[in-house]
Amino acid sequence: MRVTLFGASGLLGKAVMREWSGDAVTGVSSRDADIRDRTRVLQVVQKTEPQWIVLSAAYTDVDGCENNPELAFAVNRDGAANVARAAKEVGARLLFLSSDYVFDGKKTMPYEIGDSRNPQSVYGRTKAEAEVRLLELMPECCIVRTSWLFGIGGKCFPDTILKLAASRPALDVVEDQRGSPTYVIDLARAIVSLCRKEANGIVHVTNSGDCSWFEFAQQIVQRSGLATTVRPTSSEQSARPAPRPAYSVLSASSLHALGIAMPSWQDALQRYMEERHR
Repeated sequence: MRVTLFGASGLLGKAVMREWSGDAVTGVSSRDADIRDRTRVLQVVQKTEPQWIVLSAAYTDVDGCENNPELAFAVNRDGAANVARAAKEVGARLLFLSSDYVFDGKKTMPYEIGDSRNPQSVYGRTKAEAEVRLLELMPECCIVRTSWLFGIGGKCFPDTILKLAASRPALDVVEDQRGSPTYVIDLARAIVSLCRKEANGIVHVTNSGDCSWFEFAQQIVQRSGLATTVRPTSSEQSARPAPRPAYSVLSASSLHALGIAMPSWQDALQRYMEERHR
């Protein structure tokens, strides 16, 4: 199988490139092709002739999106549409990475794939509008919603917590936002499986289980052996430019229906910690 990955230099993209074996995978970074450039995207796709395109390229700085909405929509919605049109042009399948931010966070039970989109931030709106646009352009595409990504090779929550904990006696972390941490290695493996199974429609892919950012930070510090105290705080007290969903746990039923199961986030965190020390 020939695969073209847009976003190869990102946190997830690096993991996909490492984990995907047995197929011809071409990694495309933003230096190779800016997905806002429709002509360049088409040139890359015509040259690589993929059977599957995986689109993980995105403007993922949630607060940055709030301050730069034009750039956010140009990359996350219009750029995604450029890739979808190129996929149609060469007859390739498309897998698009979306986000828990398409939901408003007001539920108290895991979000199902059919729940209504109601994003509360610019980033969430860019992803929600991209989903709608892609399903119009390519009804057979696969949209993978995920959340709280972490891994080696880029900025992520555990990396930030460990760096801060190494130099501070105490950390304040929000306890009123709940979701499912997702290790990019596990997500990458699921993406490979989804492509090989020729999946379509919306699929929710996160590590199993859920926690608050506070609980996640506690586990990170505890497993590191550092003596830092982790203290709970509220979203209101640690105000950020973009609103975050209070509850964004994604139901795994759509993934299980395809015969794929994800390890727990605790298991994933342990493997991440071990990977850091190699």
